[in-house]
Amino acid sequence: MVQRIIGLASGMDIDSMVKQLMTAERVPLDKMKQKKQILEWQRDDYRTLNSLLLDFQNNTLFNMKLSTQFRVRNVVSSNDNYVTASASGSASLSSTTIQNVSKLATAATKINSGSISGTSKIDITKSLETQNFAGGEIDWQVGSVKSQSITAKATNTAKIDLKGETLNLDPKYMNIEVNGKRYDVITSGASDLTDNNVLVDSEGNLTFKNNLTAGNVIKVDYTTTENITKQTVKKDATEMQLNLGSNSLVSIKIGSTVYKLSGNALIDENDDTNILGGIDNTGKITFSAPLEEDTTFEIHSTEKYAAFNIQTFTTNNQQQSKTFLFRGSDSLNNVINQVNNSKVGVTMFYDSFKDQVTMTRTETGDFNTDTSGPSNGSEIITDNSVFLKNILKFDENSQEIGGTNATFTINGLETQRNSNTFTINGVTYTLKQVFNVPDPNNSGGVLNPVNPVTLSISNDIDTVFNNIKSFVDKYNTLIDTINKKLTEERYRDYQPLTDDQREQLSDKQQEQWEEKAKSGLLKGDSILSSALTQMRTLLYQPIQNSSVSSKYSQLAQIGITTSPNFLDGGKLVIDEAKLKKALTDDPSSVEKMFTATGDSTSSQGLAQRLSKAVSTVMNQVKDKAGSATSTNKQFSIGKSLDNLATQILDFNNRLTQIENRYYSQFTAMEKAIQQANSQGTYVQQMFSSGR
Repeated sequence: MVQRIIGLASGMDIDSMVKQLMTAERVPLDKMKQKKQILEWQRDDYRTLNSLLLDFQNNTLFNMKLSTQFRVRNVVSSNDNYVTASASGSASLSSTTIQNVSKLATAATKINSGSISGTSKIDITKSLETQNFAGGEIDWQVGSVKSQSITAKATNTAKIDLKGETLNLDPKYMNIEVNGKRYDVITSGASDLTDNNVLVDSEGNLTFKNNLTAGNVIKVDYTTTENITKQTVKKDATEMQLNLGSNSLVSIKIGSTVYKLSGNALIDENDDTNILGGIDNTGKITFSAPLEEDTTFEIHSTEKYAAFNIQTFTTNNQQQSKTFLFRGSDSLNNVINQVNNSKVGVTMFYDSFKDQVTMTRTETGDFNTDTSGPSNGSEIITDNSVFLKNILKFDENSQEIGGTNATFTINGLETQRNSNTFTINGVTYTLKQVFNVPDPNNSGGVLNPVNPVTLSISNDIDTVFNNIKSFVDKYNTLIDTINKKLTEERYRDYQPLTDDQREQLSDKQQEQWEEKAKSGLLKGDSILSSALTQMRTLLYQPIQNSSVSSKYSQLAQIGITTSPNFLDGGKLVIDEAKLKKALTDDPSSVEKMFTATGDSTSSQGLAQRLSKAVSTVMNQVKDKAGSATSTNKQFSIGKSLDNLATQILDFNNRLTQIENRYYSQFTAMEKAIQQANSQGTYVQQMFSSGR
């Protein structure tokens, strides 16, 4: 680094002089930076247009390839008080007649046999073990209720992590599901495995008949003989707090020593004189003596629990069931929510006024057609658990109503459906009332006598018209944006601002300057000009495809033409009457004009043609300006930017050398002046002394 001396001898402002000299030297650097800024703005303009092209392709053109855009059906019912309908694009243009509806579909409801409260009214928000039920006591089990989710591997086995606890193998206290499908539990007989059950052993091993799909979730609800947790307490502690919740403490194990509860004391089961301490009703243990070292306590506790099972049926008489585990600390409300949030397809409800419980299927229809079996055709099957049979009174005296299919006559054929809303051949019908059937309360009479209900299906011309209009609007917006960029004025006198220029302008002035500096960077661009020409050509060429009538093979034939106004830059305009007439006369040809596919451009519909053209343009723009994830080496503007960055770096190094040279020269001058001044002073002193 050159040592700098600032004008002490000459009295000159050396820094200011060097700065002025360097201003001239920096002119080429400023021009390089301006060129770099212009390239960056140009790159950003290209990318903005590519985003518009991508949106046009992925949304507008993608939609116009779909037949659903053109096959929009309108359904008119001759009597929508009784039957309504809607239709998908696959529905044929026809009419359907429903002569009568003799029965509406209903959901099965199971009503218990009576009040469930005992001598005092139950509170469904309080714990079940504190409630007084008319059916007596719940058959509480003692242990611990657990739930675990296991991620399946591509094998037929899995394992419950028991954490040292002992599994209760009774199947009625276990529920296993894989991705929502329930498996019945068996505890012996691997040869008896089927697609619908799972073998469970005392170690928690699960064995299925077939390999599971890796990543599937195995949900296991189960019980153990007790709950085991561990808690570490520091040396010298005199007490500890147990977090038992609703559990009851059974024992505490330290190493191999087991302390069991005797009254309020924890006593060594093998030595009555060895007392760990006392415990109060909050779970706080006060030790007999301070702990001599950090100690890990293994805490064994239990809780009350019970279980019940509900079974329903789905389409094709398929069974679905669920075992519900609940604790003594749970409320009836908790149990109801557990049922209602399950996939068994039942909604449980308690009415405090009647003090009764009901269960209603979440689906209408008659799914259990086996009227001769044990279920006797019941839609909701409850097990013989004490909780359901005795406590909630879903016993032999409970009643099931509903669970019927809709029965009706359509085009002369009597048929049934599980729901009052159903789909036949792309038409979704909704039955609202029974009609034209014998009146059960009037011998020889007819219930709701009306003319048969006719449902007429036609094209929804207005919606299809609007879909095509939306395409035209989006196309016009796109080419208008491109045209503006192609014709935008270029203000060459407004170059990007240098740092020095920015310091002299206000924020508003800088903004106004940059607006002009950014203008016209894509003016006359060959890629974009070619894209517009290509898209216009593709739109005007006739579609030569056997699925398209020659009468409607060009846009002009359906009323879509180029605007006669030159300033519109090739925008499309629609003759509404002509387009709607084409949609009425030959909707299929209009559809295929847009959606047809083919190997050659001439056989392709407009959507496929434009999509390919847009892809070509986007690739060309990407080669020129890259994308947000591109590196500079992957596109031409980026390469130019890298080249400029190298030039700027080299030129900055050169400027540093020039600046150092100027300072070296001025330093030499200062030294020379200082030396001359010293000599002058010496001569003057010589004359003054008279020598």
